[in-house]
Amino acid sequence: MKTTLPAIATLLVICSAACAADAKPPANIDSTAAFSRLKSLVGEWEADSNMGKLRLTYTLIAGGAAVVERETSDHMPEMLTVYYMDGKRLLLTHYCMAGNQPRMEAHSYDGAKGELQFRFLDVTNLAAPGTGHMRNATLRFLDDSHISGEWQFYESGELKMTEFAQYTRIHPSTALR
Repeated sequence: MKTTLPAIATLLVICSAACAADAKPPANIDSTAAFSRLKSLVGEWEADSNMGKLRLTYTLIAGGAAVVERETSDHMPEMLTVYYMDGKRLLLTHYCMAGNQPRMEAHSYDGAKGELQFRFLDVTNLAAPGTGHMRNATLRFLDDSHISGEWQFYESGELKMTEFAQYTRIHPSTALR
């Protein structure tokens, strides 16, 4: 019994450290600058993909407190992603055609490279633990008229596919809604 308690205590410390490593917070990023960059996307964007034309429309809502990305295509249901600040954190909620709503937190932002990475926090409306859902997203601000998006879809805990598209601005909007 005397040797069992120290062994259990050691095991708990090791497990706690491992769990903390998995749940480590994002690097110290300038979320405000990243959110400002997202706001600059307001307008309409278009991409050619293997699924046909993809269209993104970015609008500001709630007095500029949220950026709404509406994705449409001729060959898939419409999807919506909302980007917003939660204190000092930049979050997104993605309303997916898979019927669930993953939330992600900005994990890194490199303004010089124009890259913003989001990592999975949690998901609502997941039918079962292994059900497919988006887990990570990367946006690249290539210049004022071009962006790319890369979204990772996981199923049964493993990467099933990565969706990638490069968009061209087709109509800027100067109206802040």
